[in-house]
Parts: sequence; structure tokens; C-alpha cells
Amino acid sequence: MLLKFGEKFTDIFKRIMPDSFVFALLLTLVTGLSAVIFVDSNLLEILDSWYKGFWELLEFGMQITLIIVTGYSIALSSFTDKILNKVSQRISSPLQVYLTVIILGVLLSMISWGMVVIVAVLARELALRVKGINYPFLIACTYLSFTSWVTGLSSSIPLLMNTKNNFLIKEGVLNEVIPTSLTLGSNLNFIIIFIYVIVVPFIIFILIPKSSKNKELKDLIVNDQTNKEISIEEEANLYRSKKNTFSDKLNHSRLLQNIIFIMGICYLIYYFNSNGFDLNLNIMIFIFIILGLVLHQTPKRYAISMKRASNNVYGIIFQFPFYAGIMGIMLYTGLGESFSNWIASNATISNFPYYSYLIGGLVNFAIPSGGGEFAVIGPSIIEAAKQLAISLPPEQMTEYIARTALSIAYGESLTNLLQPFFLLIVLPVMGSGTRIEARDVMGYLAIPFLILFILESLLILYMPI
Repeated sequence: MLLKFGEKFTDIFKRIMPDSFVFALLLTLVTGLSAVIFVDSNLLEILDSWYKGFWELLEFGMQITLIIVTGYSIALSSFTDKILNKVSQRISSPLQVYLTVIILGVLLSMISWGMVVIVAVLARELALRVKGINYPFLIACTYLSFTSWVTGLSSSIPLLMNTKNNFLIKEGVLNEVIPTSLTLGSNLNFIIIFIYVIVVPFIIFILIPKSSKNKELKDLIVNDQTNKEISIEEEANLYRSKKNTFSDKLNHSRLLQNIIFIMGICYLIYYFNSNGFDLNLNIMIFIFIILGLVLHQTPKRYAISMKRASNNVYGIIFQFPFYAGIMGIMLYTGLGESFSNWIASNATISNFPYYSYLIGGLVNFAIPSGGGEFAVIGPSIIEAAKQLAISLPPEQMTEYIARTALSIAYGESLTNLLQPFFLLIVLPVMGSGTRIEARDVMGYLAIPFLILFILESLLILYMPI
């Protein structure tokens, strides 16, 4: 029954869901119109807010681009290819592929959501080696596994709440940090982790499509460069001149690259010794770069690998500013704050965390960035939580605020399954050389979304703080 529903949703999404860029354009218009209706903004205010926001995700966009390119570059190394060959020899059936990808993705995304790129690379390579894989469904598995990041070490809202002098403290909303023991270390979060590790793979098992006809990767590839192009080492050798000039020696120098690699390793030792196991996007990118240097051995080989890895990131480069513009409208017109205040005004102390969960999920469509969204709605929601919990002892009030913030994070993460923004992380890797679009994938995520929504709703509503 669930399988039939999943197939039905997939067909519906294919018919009604436009290209991800068109989705961003439509969302821009809807957000602008909402600002006119709900906060009485005029056209000039909306345009000014849109333009201000347009440039506010440039750093984040570059980080996403780099984590994709540097991660994919690692996958293009001969060393990684050997590992993938060994792994694929042990994984011989579609079921094993789906479960391996979903479980590995869930676990790695809990360490850092940027690691989903590595999972995407593995999934693509397994799809090339194992027959009978429904490739759009496999992409959906990879993307679904990514949503577990909210429970782990790179969960932006809990980490922000535990950061000294964060913007909530500076604005007087909080007097002190909220330790991660009350968010990531809470009983609620451990149960959500259990759901991702145990329940989500079971959901995938139930939803596996019966047929992969015309949906295997080999059927979907329209630009078969993956199998036809020469190796990176062979291409690098083509750039050597017959005279083996000084520039050739530098371009193909292992010594030069190894020196930089050693410098990178020294810094990483210093970083983790000073900061503990603090993984963020910048350090993940740096790790990927350092690994890429040693795996590709020479500057020329590494440059070629980066060129190949960059072929399909155009979607991120030009779509991020439009989503940032939507965020700008929400932030600078006051629409985001107005929306959260309106919902919060109808809440009670018992259901306010759940209202926060709904707010986090809904606002995520306009601001698909946990940190960016929380910057817009966080102050008003946390202030409302404080007012509702004012009669509680200080320790219980802190726990209540932590539950509220965590609920926002869960809602924001879950609706990514209906929002194609972060699919831009996976598609440049898994969709390379194919005509696969977001609409081919998103339908498979509808049933997992509904099941997770019900489970998370029940936990947030009824599990004691």
C-alpha cells in the first residue's frame, strides 16, 4: 500500500513540480506578495529587501560549491576507485545498495552534513556497478539520509545556542548560552536519532520500487563521458612537453604537493587539539582539499580533477542568490518575524514547541538555511518561549527554551524533503551526465516525509521535557 502511494506521489511530482530554478522564481513572487498582504510593504521596500538579501549567501554558496567540488575530486582519485571496486564486490543487490547508502548517509551526516557528497559519490559508483538500481529512488535515498544532520555535530541551531556572545545574547533575548547537553544531548534528540538509524531504513525497505526499467543509471546517461574519458593521470601526461621544462617539473612535482599536504596536516592537528571535534563547513572543505592533494599526488592531476568535479555545479552558483533574495524579503520587510509572532500568539506553554516546529518547517520554504532562518524567526520565538515559561524555575525554563529551539531545527530539516534547495548538493554529483531533475526525485520523498512528520509531531507534543 505504501509503495503504491509512493509511486502515486512520484507521478504527481513529475507532473506539477517545475525545475528547481522556476521553483525559486515562483517562491520569490509568493514571498513578495505575502509581504504586501501581511506587513503592508510597498513595492520599493520589497525590491530593496530582495536586493539586500541577494548577496547574503555568497559565502555559504561558495562553501557549498567547494564542498561538492573538493569531495567529488576525492572520488575521482585512483585510490578511491580501488576502494569503490572492493566495496561493490561485497554489495551485489539493489537492496544492499539502498540500505548501505541510507544507513551510511545517516551516520556520516550526523558527523557533518557536508559528508553527504561522499555518500552521493559512493551511490553513483554503486549504481554503475550493480544491476537493477532504480536511480532516481537511489538519489532520493541519498538526499533523505542527509536530513539526519539536524541531530548531529553540525546542527546549526544547537551549536549557535551554545556559542558565546551569539546574536540572541547580544540582543538580550538570552542571558547565557544553552548547552548542547539540553539540545543534542536530550532524550528527544536520542529518540530522533534512533528513528533515523532504524526506522528510516525500514521505510526505504518498504518503498523500494518493484521495477527499475528505463531508470537505471546506464539508461539515464545522455553524456557518457564518465566511461569514455581518459584517466586523470593520462590527461596530465598529455600536458608534458618533450623537453621536460622547468615548468613541467613544477606542474608534475610530487614534492611540492606533499609539502603543502604536510602543512595542512600540521594545521589540522593544531585545530583539533585546540577546538576538539568541532566540525564546520570550512574545516570540512579544508580536510577535503588536503586529502585531494595527497590522493592526486601532483598539482596538474589535482587541477584536472577539480576541473572535472566542477562541471555540474552551475545550479548552485546561480540559484543561491535567488534564495538569498527570498531570505532578504523575509528578513528586511519583517515578514518572517510577523509570521512567527502570529503563530506564537495562538500557542500555550504545552504546545508552543510544536508550533515552533511548524514555524520552522514552513519558513524553511522561503529561507532554506537553518542558521539564516533562525536569524529571522529565532529572536521572536525564543522571546515568546521565555514569556510562556516565566512561571517555571530557571532550570526548567532553560530546558523549555532548548526544546523550542530544537523543535525549530527539526521542522526546518524535515521540510527539506519537500524543498529542492539542498538537493543541489546531491544532483551535481549523482545527476552529472543525465537529464535527471528535482521532480524525478522529490516524489519518492513524500511518504518518508509524512511518516517522519507524524513521528516527530507526536514526540514534540507528548514527550516530557
